[in-house]
Amino acid sequence: MTTKLPVLVTGGAGYIGSHAVLALQDAGWPVAVIDNLVTGFRWAVPEGVPFYQGDIEDGDLLARIFAEQGIRAVMHFAGSVVVPESVSDPLKYYHNNTAKTRALIAAAVAAGVPHFIFSSTAATYGVPEVSPVTEDTPQRPINPYGMSKLMTEFMLRDTAAAHPMNFCALRYFNVAGADPQGRTGQSTAGATHLIKVAGEAALGKRAGVEVFGTDFDTPDGTGVRDYIHVSDLANAHVLALEHLIAHPADSLTMNCGYGQGYSVLEVLDAVDRVTNNKIVRTLSPRRAGDPDSLISDNRRIKATLPWVPKFADLDLIVRHALSWERKLGEIRGE
Repeated sequence: MTTKLPVLVTGGAGYIGSHAVLALQDAGWPVAVIDNLVTGFRWAVPEGVPFYQGDIEDGDLLARIFAEQGIRAVMHFAGSVVVPESVSDPLKYYHNNTAKTRALIAAAVAAGVPHFIFSSTAATYGVPEVSPVTEDTPQRPINPYGMSKLMTEFMLRDTAAAHPMNFCALRYFNVAGADPQGRTGQSTAGATHLIKVAGEAALGKRAGVEVFGTDFDTPDGTGVRDYIHVSDLANAHVLALEHLIAHPADSLTMNCGYGQGYSVLEVLDAVDRVTNNKIVRTLSPRRAGDPDSLISDNRRIKATLPWVPKFADLDLIVRHALSWERKLGEIRGE
């Protein structure tokens, strides 16, 4: 039985972080949250969870949180995630995702925190030559977002070699959906994720969906991606933490996806099915750097952790996303 150590979730008021907080809470872990609320929402943090509004580069604040809460593990989600913005404003991404994470890791080392779980991304692979993608696929990011995350993986690897800390870097594929109980979901204004955008269009919050590229080397010509339900992803973090505690000499790097791809048109068809309505689709040229297909080889995570996805069904992911989108309209009084 794993001893349930106090966990600090950075970015715990954001999309994936708030689901991780729920997964930890549901499994009985003591949890605290730090978030600067630039893109997160105070209401996304459950009542009773110690909340600190502040920045992960504030070493004094981190030292206080680690001491007050007796923190023994960090789950790190705080950061910037919009790929096109990373191209137009690279220094923002190297500051938010790399420099601030360096400050967080330094504070964790100074406080003797032994376990660190990092929210990484399949964007570290760039445009892989083969799909499905294994963890040993060469990492050649094609944008500052992917590079800023890869630099953090290097920092964690080198820190774990020099200090008594082990880590897990989880490389996410396309995260979608929302908490099945409707407690939290993807709430960011102007989000760029396809299922979020399609949900907004289905509920009349936007005119339609732009399909970027119909000439990919895929069965229907649109890009194929591996969509993972955010609650399955959050659960993977809890299991990874249990593994780090049970195996203090181990550090892990694992893909997080279902190993199954859906095209843009298949996703839009799923939204049409679930809503019994038809979203307006505008066909546009492809964007620079979009791979034809990006699917995870998830054999390593399944062999390492007792991870059994509960929500690996596209229509279910869409249903949960739409349900949250409706609730979000109520929260905002739309």
